[in-house]
Amino acid sequence: MRDPYEVLGVPKSASEAEIKKAFRTLAKKHHPDTTKGDEKSKARFQEINQAYEIVGDKEKRPKFDRGEIDASGNPRGFDPRTGGPGGGAGGNPRDFHFSWGGQEGETAEAGDIFSELFGGFSGRGRRNQPRRGESYELALTVSFEEAARGGTRRIVLPEGRDVDVHIPAGLKDGQQLRVKGQGGPGGNGGPPGDVLLHVSVAPHPYFTRDGNDLRLDLPVTLQEAVLGGKVPVPTLTGPVNLTIPANSNSGTVMRLKGKGIQSGGSTGDLYVKLQVALPDKPDTDLKKFAEGWKADYDPRAKLK
Repeated sequence: MRDPYEVLGVPKSASEAEIKKAFRTLAKKHHPDTTKGDEKSKARFQEINQAYEIVGDKEKRPKFDRGEIDASGNPRGFDPRTGGPGGGAGGNPRDFHFSWGGQEGETAEAGDIFSELFGGFSGRGRRNQPRRGESYELALTVSFEEAARGGTRRIVLPEGRDVDVHIPAGLKDGQQLRVKGQGGPGGNGGPPGDVLLHVSVAPHPYFTRDGNDLRLDLPVTLQEAVLGGKVPVPTLTGPVNLTIPANSNSGTVMRLKGKGIQSGGSTGDLYVKLQVALPDKPDTDLKKFAEGWKADYDPRAKLK
């Protein structure tokens, strides 16, 4: 038998999850129930099964990697013609049975995978049993505001059916949502599959998220920074007025309590960092002021 890693198309460094994913993909492609009468696919399916029996097993994989067993699971030096090491007499050949009726040849884990892939059956012998419907995996992009505040989004499933999906408040980028019972219909009275949504949260033009807190860089004029005053600040629930203390420097951080993201029974805050912004175009009055201003301080004193 070929090297099981080569059969599954994964490197020796592959993780358990990567091996399982490769096996699922190949098994679904070459399973006899999906390739009716194709002898090449049947042989390929047998090879895939045998490879996964080695590298998909937590005990056999390290033994194979250390060279203690071969690609068929036999101890090194085992002679399959006699059932003994080095071609000695006696014994029976190691027996690998792969029954296309699903009665033999599957490890418990592989059987579980076949149940997931083919709705609870892996051969003709169990076709009349209830089968779980197909589960759909879809990508979903939501806006920053939707993820923060929650809501409802209507999605279209592969067969064209519309489903309303609840977006929980505080949803994070990369999170997954499972919509139970909205996948493909089951067979022989079996339950329907689910819908698994892989969520991406679109970036916001000026808010960034830090746990349940929000952060915002707020531009202020030189006059506002020097003299202080109230300035409008955007929040997820609408603008509020923030009091800027006189003589505020760029980089000063101010907190608006409870204006962050509400999630898990708690609400974060909004942290506002002041950024003194000069006019985009040259300002004659500002230039004259700066030329006549006799500053008596060293802004870089801390760097010395």
